[in-house]
Amino acid sequence: MRPTSRDQRPVNLDLGTIHLPITAYASITHRVTGVAMFVASFLMLWALDQSLASEASFDALADTLASLWAKLLIWATASALSYHALAGLKHLVMDAGFGETMRGGVIGARVVFVLAAFAAALWGVALW
Repeated sequence: MRPTSRDQRPVNLDLGTIHLPITAYASITHRVTGVAMFVASFLMLWALDQSLASEASFDALADTLASLWAKLLIWATASALSYHALAGLKHLVMDAGFGETMRGGVIGARVVFVLAAFAAALWGVALW
């Protein structure tokens, strides 16, 4: 606490006891998926390069992408893309003036989480 501050309330620095609203989790997840897609874009560029280099490298890449770990990575990237796109659409809707209240934000965040979970399930079915 600053000595010049008149506010005598205690400062809670224990992050484990802070309860964030669902809108905060939606915002944090939107940022995390954006970073994850940025990192995954380098892997996708590498895969594109390998697929175009030669027939042998294409076949090797196809074998690599058929593995369980590669499919999990593809599923995670596709799920992140789905969530990020849905959250971006929610932001566009809010920018247009709909759902700007706290209640609207909570409803929008819940809808995005449900639709993203459904999209992740669909990506899983498509991959396996």
